[in-house]
Amino acid sequence: MHNQRRYPYVTIPPGATPLPNPTPLQSYPYEIEHNAPPGELSNPWDRTPTALNPNGRPGELRSRSRTRSAYEPVPSTIAFPEPELHRFASQRTTLYPHSPRHRPSKSDDGHGSLPPSRDHVTSAPFTPVTPDSASSIHYLPEDDWEAPVNQLTRELSNVSLHSEEGLRRFQAGRLAEKDEEWHRLVPAEAQEALGKKEVERQSVLFELFKSERDYVEDLKLVTEVFIEPLQFANPPVIAPDKLRPFIHEVFYNLGQITVHHEHMLAALFERQLDQHPLVQSVTDIVLETCFQFQSDYESYIKHYPLAEERHRTELSRNKSYQAFMQKCSQNPRVRKRDMITFLSRPVTRLPRLHLILEHIHKITQPGHPDLEDLPLLLSILSDFLKSTQPGIAAAENRVKYWNVCESLTMPKGEIIDLDWYNESRSLVYSGPVARRSKSEMDWHPWTDLFVALLDNYLLLTKEERGAGGILKRYITSRPIPLEYLKLGSFDGQPESRKERSEEGGILDSLRAQYKPIYPFTIYHSADKLIRRYTLYAPTESAREKWRDAFIEAKGIDDVRRDANKWFAPQLVDDGTFRSPGAHTLRGFGSKASGRVVNAVSFTAAGGKRLLAVGCATGIYVGSRGDTSFRKILSYGNPSAIIVLQDFNKFIVHHESYLLSYSLDLLARVAMYQAPASSLDASLEKIAGGDGTVLFCSAGRIKQRMIIVYALKSFFQITVHALEACNLSELRRTPSRGSQSTILSFRPFGEALYVPKDAYSVTPLAKTIAISTEKGIVIADPTDSARQMVSVVPDFSGATCNTDMADLKTRCEDAKPLGLIRAESGEILVVYDTLGCYITKHGVPSRKSGFIRWETKATSFAHRGSHVLLFSSEFIEIRSLSTGRLDQVIEGNDIRLLLHTNMRSHSVDDTLLVAMRGTKDDKDGVSDKIIELVQTAEFSSMQAPMTSTPVEGLWDEWDM
Repeated sequence: MHNQRRYPYVTIPPGATPLPNPTPLQSYPYEIEHNAPPGELSNPWDRTPTALNPNGRPGELRSRSRTRSAYEPVPSTIAFPEPELHRFASQRTTLYPHSPRHRPSKSDDGHGSLPPSRDHVTSAPFTPVTPDSASSIHYLPEDDWEAPVNQLTRELSNVSLHSEEGLRRFQAGRLAEKDEEWHRLVPAEAQEALGKKEVERQSVLFELFKSERDYVEDLKLVTEVFIEPLQFANPPVIAPDKLRPFIHEVFYNLGQITVHHEHMLAALFERQLDQHPLVQSVTDIVLETCFQFQSDYESYIKHYPLAEERHRTELSRNKSYQAFMQKCSQNPRVRKRDMITFLSRPVTRLPRLHLILEHIHKITQPGHPDLEDLPLLLSILSDFLKSTQPGIAAAENRVKYWNVCESLTMPKGEIIDLDWYNESRSLVYSGPVARRSKSEMDWHPWTDLFVALLDNYLLLTKEERGAGGILKRYITSRPIPLEYLKLGSFDGQPESRKERSEEGGILDSLRAQYKPIYPFTIYHSADKLIRRYTLYAPTESAREKWRDAFIEAKGIDDVRRDANKWFAPQLVDDGTFRSPGAHTLRGFGSKASGRVVNAVSFTAAGGKRLLAVGCATGIYVGSRGDTSFRKILSYGNPSAIIVLQDFNKFIVHHESYLLSYSLDLLARVAMYQAPASSLDASLEKIAGGDGTVLFCSAGRIKQRMIIVYALKSFFQITVHALEACNLSELRRTPSRGSQSTILSFRPFGEALYVPKDAYSVTPLAKTIAISTEKGIVIADPTDSARQMVSVVPDFSGATCNTDMADLKTRCEDAKPLGLIRAESGEILVVYDTLGCYITKHGVPSRKSGFIRWETKATSFAHRGSHVLLFSSEFIEIRSLSTGRLDQVIEGNDIRLLLHTNMRSHSVDDTLLVAMRGTKDDKDGVSDKIIELVQTAEFSSMQAPMTSTPVEGLWDEWDM
């Protein structure tokens, strides 16, 4: 029930007169027990006989008033009964009798009928009530109880008036700090009457009022002293375009929290004015506000570590901000506190509030309502504080992660995309370790490292302090992706590390100290010998923490990547194609198909999907998903298989020949609808009669389907281009024509002479790229005047550019594999060990930076926005635009099945890969064929990204 009175008052029934020579017990029978020790009251919450009629008259309503007592003189023949002390709202006993005369106040509105008191005392300037000042109040001696009570009640009323004035000055913050205590605003005799426990409880409640007032003042100070001057600073302290994001990131929703506490403080002050000096409870006020501010506090607390770090970063980098903070610290209201103190106030406020309320609960006497209400409030606050701990830990971890990333210094020239700005990135564990120096001549055989385990990479760094004390961490070894990270031994015996004596001197070596260190081993799975690291933890427990952190990080990384694959491997076949193995019976070798080297899928007439597989013993064709494949052609280990679906052509590069068959007829033979001998009628020899075909490829050049092949004859290599033709476009040839006439293809441009070390060709939009040992040659077979465009990358500027010179050296030691056009308008040059970006003119871009692959690639493929690099044990999938490692697929004896199925668009190509299968029995070792299917996000309904070039982008270079 809401309290209606600020002070206890005395109700004296009409016609009562004072008792002659009353004793204290007779005067206040409900306050002092007969056998109670001095200063102790009976239960102040017990109901009095007049509790049901607090106004003294049953059924009469009375307006709220300031301290008031009713006293009317009556004949002395009427006995004076004991007064009853109570409060209006709580209907409980009160503790102090007051004068029937008092100063008018706001609560007296509506009581104009009461005559003004002749004994009204004008209040003097406020002086806190102390034991010394309280002693100046005149008390009647115990043997003089017949004296009038007017003087005592009038003096107590004056004390109350002084207390109210001091209370308002306290709430306004105009009271001296030494006087901001409950006992300084309450008379000493009142404190003695309340008892020690209630005095302690009221003091703690007063501390709650005081701390809440100070807290709100600090929240307002942040806006008035820091935020507003920062917004209107001239000249600007922070760049205008960065000011608003900075204020939001540092101060976040502090304004919303301020509004909540301003409302709560107003309610608390009103309750204090209403019930002082005996405040019954504030639980209802705090509980109501607690429900309102939880969401805002949760957001702020979880964001606080980020806000603190943003402030510290700006403070270390911006001299204007440093000067601004220095100026703000001179404000008297700040009291030499820094910004971090104010930013952390909401974080520490709720735990402090919880402690105060917990203290109140402990000292609350039995029978008080707070014994039932406070546990609920404490439970809500406690649960809320616990719920914010994971958020705080996550934010603190995020700050540590940023600190590590910002302190890193990458190797010069290398492009390493650690995916820093991904919101899901985090720091799993970090700490100092030691590593034994590789140099035998090093007098100090140990190197101290700082190792950081991120959720996607392991970083080995060496710390150094730069100018101004800025910490820099230099990468000592290439970051290891968690997909490639493997754990070695973690149970090795401790070793001793020799350390110098701190005292120094000539005999350092004799006084050297030996400290035990604990080894553990990790290694890169693609380079087990060279990239193997034995690190030393300072303690056994630290080594165990590293082990647990590795296991946890790799487990989480495996689950996350398995659920977010860019390319999903789908099994096509495992068991049909076998090679002789350890369990193979003698003589079985002639029946095995042999190792799979090529495969291509196509669609036969009627829509049936077929798969052609080139093996060591020939070319097999069968239905996808069926284990019964039929051997159609006896070309063992074909170098390439090309299917031109729109032109009904099945092209095979076998040894020195390039041959073509009818695709429809091949499908009919595979499905037993035509004899195998019927294929000979559709055979066309494309090349190989006058030389040896080294390599071939197919693609669309200038909107035409082109077959490109290299022919070696005598001491030179020539590259030829043929255009595939439909039946309607074929010219009629004379019946007496030679057998070598190619009916389905016609020349496209002129033959190109290329270096002898050429080994592959890649069709581009308007030209072709020929890979050689010294680089990639760009040529145009249709323009005889400028057939040789350039050798890329163009390192002509390497003499005056050290970065380009370094890139040139690296590229000369690598083997070029081909080119890929990127969406950014650049070209990615793919080498076996690295990649680099060039402009459309062939000049290295991105400051001549390069990307190092984790494995040595033997081939590559381009699909969508990714480049896939194939080695014998790994398929490395990277972002085409940034080089970021997005996925790794492990296997054994991995092969990209070099094939081409040229349909309307290259993205329709199925990407088939072979690797060692799961079966190894008497039938031999199986080869597993999988298809890499590009995935899409669940929320995305659009087609996968493709790197379709902008029209006209390559016109200037004619690519």
